Amino acid sequence: MEGEKSSDIKIKLLYAAMFLFTGIMVFLTSFLSDKSYEAILRNTIVSFICAGVVDFMLLDAAGRGKEGFSYDNYYKRNRFFIVYMLMVVLSCLFSFVPNVFWPYMSLIVILGLFSNAEIGIISGISFVTISVMLEQNGSFGELFMYVLAGAVAIALFRDLKENTSIGLPTFVALLMQGVLLIAFNVLFQNRTLSFNLLLLPILNLMVNLIILLIFLNMFGVYIIRKSNDMYMEINDAEYHLLAELKEKDKDEFFRAIHTGYLSERISLGLGFNDRAVKACAYYHRIGVLDGKTKWADVEHYYTDNNFPIEAIEYLHEYIEPVKGKIKSKEALTVQLCETVIVSIMYLIKQNKDAKIDYDKLIDDLFDKKEKAGELKAFDITYNEYDQMRKILKKEKLYYDFLR
Repeated sequence: MEGEKSSDIKIKLLYAAMFLFTGIMVFLTSFLSDKSYEAILRNTIVSFICAGVVDFMLLDAAGRGKEGFSYDNYYKRNRFFIVYMLMVVLSCLFSFVPNVFWPYMSLIVILGLFSNAEIGIISGISFVTISVMLEQNGSFGELFMYVLAGAVAIALFRDLKENTSIGLPTFVALLMQGVLLIAFNVLFQNRTLSFNLLLLPILNLMVNLIILLIFLNMFGVYIIRKSNDMYMEINDAEYHLLAELKEKDKDEFFRAIHTGYLSERISLGLGFNDRAVKACAYYHRIGVLDGKTKWADVEHYYTDNNFPIEAIEYLHEYIEPVKGKIKSKEALTVQLCETVIVSIMYLIKQNKDAKIDYDKLIDDLFDKKEKAGELKAFDITYNEYDQMRKILKKEKLYYDFLR
């Protein structure tokens, strides 16, 4: 609890630093570029307002927990802080560079992927506004051009996965940026369409393309793929923790493996995070290795082995649920599957040739939980609960394999 409070205070201090740094940088840039006192005051106030709105959106997203951010940004908010501070400096420097060279489209994508789409767009609008205000002859046309291009780019790249093809989204984003650059020069600058007019937009697109390709590759390797690779490692039955469990207690090992299989089947059928649920099923009883069951005593197994954050969350919830807090449907999945496996293994151990009515066994288990009112403690619909029942009934061949 104290650790969470300390982390919360640290994050709020970072947001306060973002707010102050934005205003100070814009004030200094305005002052050093010989702006009028009115312009200095206007620019500084607007920059504080922009930074305040971004801070508000960050706090609002944090209030919704991990669902408020894309990917694992809820746990890695330093990323956005670093990129934001760098963007404050760049937005000031861009005011001294011809606007057709501003690579805001790709930079707005970075802001969005390190927070969420809404925060990325608002941050992008804020930084373009700062650059336009600090320009000698800035116009609303530049804001129109870069904000629209950034919004389209964020929409195209907001849901990246390991198997996502970035070729078409990149082409569409660059095409949109190119069209807007030409439209800006023709409609707002009243220039005649010519080859020379196309040259600068082409250079802008090349810069954006380079930034996008470098960033998306790094994002895929270090954020998206890193978690996937870790799941492949820990969800392997030969992983060293499971191997130790097998050596210590074979019954516990097979209980974990069979629970993991059924949990994965339900998760795939209902669209849950199947890899995280499977990891929870495999390792929620890993404390058997040293005879301990409390979260504080087993947490080190997960942190020392770099388990993905979501898997650790499910394990924490399953091992030591918070009193009064609604439990996840993923936790219920593991609980139901483990109960089914334990019941069947017990009956087989009593009589290896026993004829087991799997449908009745599963129905009795599900009806008992429903009548006891246990479902009220879980965030699950009756339809999902019924689907879990149906999926488990389809695994009769697997149950026979337990013999």
